[in-house]
Amino acid sequence: RYFYMLKAEKTMKISIIQSDIIWASPEENRQHLEEKLSSSPLADLYVFPEMFSTGFCTEPHKIAEEATEAGSLEWMQETARKRQCALAGSVATHADGKYYNRFYFVYPDGHYCFYDKKHLFTYGGEHHTFTPGTERVIVEYQGVRILLQVCYDLRFPVWARNRKDYDLILYVASWPESRIEAWTTLLHARAIENQCYVAGVNRVGTDPSCQYCGGSVLIDPYGKDLAACRNNQEDVVSALINLEELNRFREKFPVLNDADPFQITP
Repeated sequence: RYFYMLKAEKTMKISIIQSDIIWASPEENRQHLEEKLSSSPLADLYVFPEMFSTGFCTEPHKIAEEATEAGSLEWMQETARKRQCALAGSVATHADGKYYNRFYFVYPDGHYCFYDKKHLFTYGGEHHTFTPGTERVIVEYQGVRILLQVCYDLRFPVWARNRKDYDLILYVASWPESRIEAWTTLLHARAIENQCYVAGVNRVGTDPSCQYCGGSVLIDPYGKDLAACRNNQEDVVSALINLEELNRFREKFPVLNDADPFQITP
């Protein structure tokens, strides 16, 4: 699936918001992020962690928001319009009688696209209550093609393999401190192997199950950090991505031309 914006720019400023999350309290979390946004530098795109309104919970009947009612999506739309920016982050969502870990991408005019997390975290029981997505989703914003991914998706490189159809991957996560080395290593691997920019946005703090230390980072196609949040504290960092530089690198060193052909089947 592809969604296009008419406006195209050569650079885009991304801010990643590494925040703590108040357990199962959407209104308080939205207010907290509102404060973070108000004190952050202007950017074209702001990215929040996974399940930013509630924390990662595998009992969605207790915390999921109805897709048809006012809640985090409406807040994202209102905030995007007010600030004239794009917002991205996942929300536990109830729709069509099912629960989804739904990654919303909201444009400055309030319209939105979404990706439902495909790889549910079976180790934590997510697969018992949530429905997996089946569609790989790429959105386009300011000329940048963006692949949407959620947390556990990071461990499955075939799902994220660049078919010359995107320039940036967004990973939003609630990735525990106990496995943070895997998070850091795999984010850099995805940038290098796919010749793309990567934004990985993780939370900090604690929930009933885990401790989180952050490790949020913006990475360039060479695997180098453009900006990184401080560990174990809330933080906001920003960086510019440059499509001209990316395309020059891909033309000079055309790794993707030699990629193995494959087809994903259900």
